[in-house]
Amino acid sequence: MIKYRLICKGCEATFDSWFSSSAEYERLKKKEFISCHICNSLSVEKTLMSPNVFMPRNKPKIDKQIQKYKKIKKSIFKYQEFIKKNFDYVGKNFTYEVRSAHYKRKKVMKGIYGLATQDDFKELKEEGIKAEIIPWIKDNTN
Repeated sequence: MIKYRLICKGCEATFDSWFSSSAEYERLKKKEFISCHICNSLSVEKTLMSPNVFMPRNKPKIDKQIQKYKKIKKSIFKYQEFIKKNFDYVGKNFTYEVRSAHYKRKKVMKGIYGLATQDDFKELKEEGIKAEIIPWIKDNTN
């Protein structure tokens, strides 16, 4: 097993992840299975990493951080379930659908959600169209 410190080029978040080997990291990166857990960007790269030295004194602090992370993750999952139940998924057509509704003054019965890039959101904002970015976490638990 190998642990890498990763950095997201989109939001500049850093996080650690374990891989079975460096070849496994490269394989997952090539297949675009590695994404930022904050902004879902696929622009994630390895960064410099120092060796980890075990220090038992930090355990309570680490446990608190893990509990805080789990609480936030649970909240995001609740939002995701609400969105899935109450909104229509439009996938990569998100910006097209939003513009259609905005410019054609479409009466949309249900809200929509989908995929868009940071540049897409920037363009929508410049056009006076309100859209929000919500962190989306894939549930990888068995």
